[in-house]
Amino acid sequence: MREKQYLKQRYAAIISSVGMILLLSSAVMLTPLLILLSHPGEADHAWAFGLPSASLFLLGIALWKAFRSPLNITLTVQEGGIIVLLSWIIVILFSAWPFASALGLPYSRALFESVSGWTTTGLSVVDVTSAGKMILIWRSIIQLAGGAGLAILMMSAIVGPVGVGISSAEGRSDQLVPHVRQSARLVLIIYGCYALAGTFAYWMAGMSPFDAVNHSFAVVSTGGFSTRVESIGYWDSTAIEAVTLPLMILGSLSFVTAWLLWRGKLRMVTRNGEVRLLVVLIPLSAAAIFLLTSHTLYLQLGKSIRVAVFETVTAITTTGFSTVSYGNWNAFGMFLLIILMLIGGGTCSTAGGIKQFRVYLLWKMLYWEIKRYLMPRTTVLERPMWEGNRRVFVDDARIRQVMVFIFLYLATYVFGVMILCACGYSLGDSLFEFASAIGTVGLSVGVTTAQMPDAALWTETIAMFLGRLEFIVVLVSLLKIGGDGRRMLARTPKEK
Repeated sequence: MREKQYLKQRYAAIISSVGMILLLSSAVMLTPLLILLSHPGEADHAWAFGLPSASLFLLGIALWKAFRSPLNITLTVQEGGIIVLLSWIIVILFSAWPFASALGLPYSRALFESVSGWTTTGLSVVDVTSAGKMILIWRSIIQLAGGAGLAILMMSAIVGPVGVGISSAEGRSDQLVPHVRQSARLVLIIYGCYALAGTFAYWMAGMSPFDAVNHSFAVVSTGGFSTRVESIGYWDSTAIEAVTLPLMILGSLSFVTAWLLWRGKLRMVTRNGEVRLLVVLIPLSAAAIFLLTSHTLYLQLGKSIRVAVFETVTAITTTGFSTVSYGNWNAFGMFLLIILMLIGGGTCSTAGGIKQFRVYLLWKMLYWEIKRYLMPRTTVLERPMWEGNRRVFVDDARIRQVMVFIFLYLATYVFGVMILCACGYSLGDSLFEFASAIGTVGLSVGVTTAQMPDAALWTETIAMFLGRLEFIVVLVSLLKIGGDGRRMLARTPKEK
């Protein structure tokens, strides 16, 4: 009986938190209506946002009021995972409504666009040449909100159950400052400054105000939705690419690293393993793509260098903007982009992929193993490395977690590629497109369209969701819900 009562209290706090997130999300859903101030002709589509927003508000207020508790409950990582999983699923389902209503997309396609937006992927089935400005800004807004994370939005704005468990479950395990809510607010301040600076810089570089806002939201969230079919390549502008490159890198950096940069702690930034990996990978990859791919494709030296640098950065930061199509790229260039997309961005950032910290840890493990063989058997070898602003000693449990995650990630990648191949796509296209989906990147070789087979569409949809929330959180949350559900429903001897 005590266990059942305890579980009921915990799940009441969980459902109440989900209700808070739904309330916030209903407000986010109304923000595209601001477009009516400058484009009143789009008023016909207002109901496509008003109805789902009202439905989300009613559901959120009902859950919050019915289950809120006067107790100040600190949630665990596993309980935070359940909040994140449930709220993401519900919000994504409602966010698809405008795409289905305003554009007439089948709900499966609308859901794909919604998942791609919230997970900051950028793969799209929407024809941006026929979509209205309200829909285009909605795509950018959900990428901006998805990059921040629903839990961060809740913790920074509303009083409720707190704890590092919620933010950890959404990929924000490192705190900028000891206080969780203050840390969440700092993340939003940094993120907001990125977006404002990006909008102004794009506008100064030659974009219209509308395009500047959309691309700023998409780049700082490493999302990649564009208002143009050709993406950043539409402008073919060195100035706009120069604005995009630092914003992509800032978006892919850990917020802890960004906070250290903000405070001028450059020495601590240079110690970070992710930053060191990035400093090595970007120049080497760009040089390789220039020498072996772009140099032979683009006759102008400046253009070939720009393409090599831009496509390298957009792949490893998982942003997904592009300046060229990949139809004439050779196998080397395509394979290198796949590797970069799988590596992905930094931990505690808006980027996806395996994450640079895990790859850097694998490299350090290789170094430690070689070093161990060269030392006497009785020597105890320490394994220190910098993670954010902390010097940590890596133990066997941490290594085991990383290895399990990478195995699960790569096994899912292989399985997804096989499904795309079974749908009729070539091996090369399948390897590229599924790396883009699971890494929440958004680069495409043309596989992702509104006409793609349902099996391929749902496979990419699930991959984007797993890639954003990370596999372990989803699996553990589902198992915990199942286990706790059985315990609450089980009858005690007195009840029998």
